[in-house]
Amino acid sequence: MTRTSISAIIGLSVALAACGGRGDDKLGEQAQEAAENKADKMDAMADNMSGTSEDLMQAKADATREAGDAKEEAIDRSDVNTDSLTPAEREKVINGN
Repeated sequence: MTRTSISAIIGLSVALAACGGRGDDKLGEQAQEAAENKADKMDAMADNMSGTSEDLMQAKADATREAGDAKEEAIDRSDVNTDSLTPAEREKVINGN
C-alpha cells in the first residue's frame, strides 16, 4: 500500500469517527479480510518467483496484512454507524477505492 492510500484510509476513518455513530466490528473485519485476501494472492505470486523478487513480494504481502490490521483497528475505534453508510461508502471503507 502506498503512503497516499494509508493516509486516505486514516483520513476516512477520522472523518467517520466525527460522526459519533454506533460501532460495527463487522465493517473492520471485512476491511481486514480484504487486505488478507490481497496478501494471500501476493504470497501465491511470490511462490512463482525466486531470489530478490520473491523476497520483495513477500515483504509487500506482509505490509498489506499489517495495513489491513491497522485499518480494522482504526475502523473499530472510530465507532462507525454503518446503518448511515451507503453501500458505496461501505465499499470505499473496505477496499479503499
